[in-house]
Amino acid sequence: MTSDHTFVIVGASLAGAKAAETLREEGFDGRLVLIGAEDESPYERPPLSKDYLRGEVGRQKVYVHEERFYADHGIELRLGRTGVGLNTGNELVLDDGAALRYDRLLLTTGAEPRRLAVAGGGLDGVLYLRSVNDSDALRERLDRGGAAVVIGAGWIGSEVAASARQRGLDVTILDPDTVPLERVLGREVGALYRDIHHDHGVRMLMETRVERFEGGTAVERVRTSDGRAIECDIVVVGIGVQPRTQLARLGGLYVDDGILVDQRLQTSMPGVFAAGDVAMAHHPFYAQRLRVEHWANALHQAPVAARNMLGRADPYDRLPYFFSDQYDVGMEYSGYARTWDRVVFRGDPTSREFIAFWLAGDRIVAGMNVNVWDVADPIRRLIRDRVTVDDRRLADPDVPLDQLGLVHGGAAA
Repeated sequence: MTSDHTFVIVGASLAGAKAAETLREEGFDGRLVLIGAEDESPYERPPLSKDYLRGEVGRQKVYVHEERFYADHGIELRLGRTGVGLNTGNELVLDDGAALRYDRLLLTTGAEPRRLAVAGGGLDGVLYLRSVNDSDALRERLDRGGAAVVIGAGWIGSEVAASARQRGLDVTILDPDTVPLERVLGREVGALYRDIHHDHGVRMLMETRVERFEGGTAVERVRTSDGRAIECDIVVVGIGVQPRTQLARLGGLYVDDGILVDQRLQTSMPGVFAAGDVAMAHHPFYAQRLRVEHWANALHQAPVAARNMLGRADPYDRLPYFFSDQYDVGMEYSGYARTWDRVVFRGDPTSREFIAFWLAGDRIVAGMNVNVWDVADPIRRLIRDRVTVDDRRLADPDVPLDQLGLVHGGAAA
């Protein structure tokens, strides 16, 4: 599109930054505006619960681009601003009253932490982690030492607990499920992460709910629903996130658990697209809508949205993928398993060097490699090609992954 067009991106996130980058790479030479609610240039979130939180890397580690990138590429970076309305005539209204007319609009507004509604939630020292400033505030607390209670044993809670423990704090995890990450990994694999934390000295209080936080002006203890009192210096709440859909709702876009978009990432309003944590996209492989909250989704979805803003019709059909590092245990998860029949292990899970496969019938729906590398691509191929597999060969490390199932939909080799 030529220079008389204006493209606006609301959300100076990883997705927003990568979309702007792609638009310039694809030759868009019109006006390009990137709007961010924070005063920070676009940054990546994975380091915020890991090496950046622990103080092992500096602020430059988290930025998506170098400082001059946006000016050098003619990208108007408006920070500290939010979109508050979408008017007829393709007009975006900002919180300072300014109005921007656009030819194409991309919403990459991301997500925000779910709040824990219990008494004492406003006490000093009850923290959430989403932004780089949140990570700075939490690191300052970790520097003081003491005892930390982490509410929630999902990915954020587990990673924060590992980082706090590595910094020498006494750490307790509370979660209502029976094992960490149970809703994603199931009890069998979740139990492995329970044991990892236990082996590093974390107190695991599973099947435990928070009744209230107690203290004077600052949190001093967590009272559980079964009557226990856990003394602490800080509390970190990590109970999931919810998509930031306010602007989309105000603009009359279709919204459910996220902004509803088709496989091309276009919303119910022509010329308006969404990507990243906020997008609930129709996935052609799964024939259903998915909202994926992980880094890789934002990284790969945004360029597809950008190209489609330019008139392409590319579907976003990349399989979900995420990674996590906790202590000396690194993992990659590929696929999407809401239900499954069984889990097959390749390697000894107790060695913390293995691959786990989630199967429905005779096909793999998800795979996770733990401290085993360079296997994500063949795992994704097994899932995407819907290869039929034999459990014994799948579990046998002497059988290369690329030799499992020779015929699409046929009998196992």
